[in-house]
Amino acid sequence: MLRTVLLTLGVLCLLGALAALLTGHGLHALPWLLYGALVLGAGVAFERWRYKRIGPTRIESHWQDTGERFVDPETGVTTAVYFDPRTAERHYVAVDPQQR
Repeated sequence: MLRTVLLTLGVLCLLGALAALLTGHGLHALPWLLYGALVLGAGVAFERWRYKRIGPTRIESHWQDTGERFVDPETGVTTAVYFDPRTAERHYVAVDPQQR
């Protein structure tokens, strides 16, 4: 939901910049509109790249359980955090409620 709102605001900034450019009015706002669209678009792209979805319940043997557990606010699923010492990557795995 928030992602949609931010992308909509970014598109509106781009449309405003295009209108300012085509009409010649409000050219002083053009850099701010372009900057706003860039920041909103980059923020949404970074969020999608940085925060991964919860993965499958099976993982490879070289992953180490960190002992961290949390309830995913989006799905309400208890999630375990695993760590790959070779790449320093973290992996989020849904915990089976029967395993606890």
